[in-house]
Amino acid sequence: MAKPRRIAFVSPRFSEGPTVGGAETLLRQLAERLVKAGWQVDYLTTCARNHFTWENEIPPGTKTFSGITVRYFPVDGGRDLDAFIRIQDRISRFVPVTRDEELIWHRNNVNSTALYDHLRTEGHHYDKIVMGPYLFALVVFASQIHPDRTLLLPCLHDECFARLETIRDMFLKVSGLIFNAEPERDLAAQLYGLDVSRAHVVGMGLDNFPVDPEGFRHRHRLHAPYILYSGRREPMKGTPILLDYLDLFRERTGMDIKLVLTGSGPYDPPSRLSAHILDLGFVSEQEKHDAMAGAVAFCHPSANESFSIVILESWLAGTPVLVHAAGSVMPFHCRKSNGGLWFRNYPEFEEALSLLLAKPALRVAMGQAGCAYVQREYSWKAVEHRLEQALA
Repeated sequence: MAKPRRIAFVSPRFSEGPTVGGAETLLRQLAERLVKAGWQVDYLTTCARNHFTWENEIPPGTKTFSGITVRYFPVDGGRDLDAFIRIQDRISRFVPVTRDEELIWHRNNVNSTALYDHLRTEGHHYDKIVMGPYLFALVVFASQIHPDRTLLLPCLHDECFARLETIRDMFLKVSGLIFNAEPERDLAAQLYGLDVSRAHVVGMGLDNFPVDPEGFRHRHRLHAPYILYSGRREPMKGTPILLDYLDLFRERTGMDIKLVLTGSGPYDPPSRLSAHILDLGFVSEQEKHDAMAGAVAFCHPSANESFSIVILESWLAGTPVLVHAAGSVMPFHCRKSNGGLWFRNYPEFEEALSLLLAKPALRVAMGQAGCAYVQREYSWKAVEHRLEQALA
């Protein structure tokens, strides 16, 4: 009997529940599928839950989730936050920094000497090591330990951090790369002169799920049409744009349309809009899917997405999407599926949302087209085949 193949996933956090981001969710999902395919899977992560403070909240040690051996390592202390913030501010404003300054920035990001030591002593036992996302120092330094068997799953965005010399080196030195969509791969090729033969587009699989849109409306006494946003509320995700645009849309058109939010984070809506927002916070997957199914559209105003699980979920719920055109990935999905519209500015937002509100048959057709696209391109069977090719 053949010895099971052994693989490690490396990421700053492990998705134990609904409070972790899309990249961590993606890595856990891929790890779970490899367990089912017969791989022996370790997940190397830190004891932190909060991606702002990086405090050690989880005891060091080992737990098992869905057949994955999760190994928790403490985050290093002694960070120089003043140096970190000073250099990050310059990077964010596209002010050139030296390689030494990049390294100072990384060393004062999230690091775990204990995790690095584990990789140095045990890394040769793994057939493959998959790590991501690209932005964290933990991934930058871990990728240097066994680059010959490391595959980077970067979740790359077109942003200032992607242009650092140390980031470019990481992309070029690992043995291979796993991307979520073609535009993300093409961005890496453009930024780093990447040999695309080392790159594989895999993505994440999704399963069909039942939905009860009428039950959702009844539970929350929603009688007017609504759009939905799920995820973190922060400028990088575009939520201030969504709030401003919907407020202006209501004023200009006179239409009574609501906004439903799930997820976390503070937000500051225009005063006129506050009474028309239903903020549910964290909800179950079933509640989120019911909310998607009942919406006029799922609106994702972010320009920084490498995949966007939530728009694919919205299509499986039968609902079209309305996305920001500045990012390449979500408009790519919309064009390929015929399941959504995109906007560059407020006039385009108003035109697209007005069209979706006025044409129920169009909404249904776009939702069905999006659903067929997800079932074709992102079934687990299709994704597992692409993942095995990447690992080979």
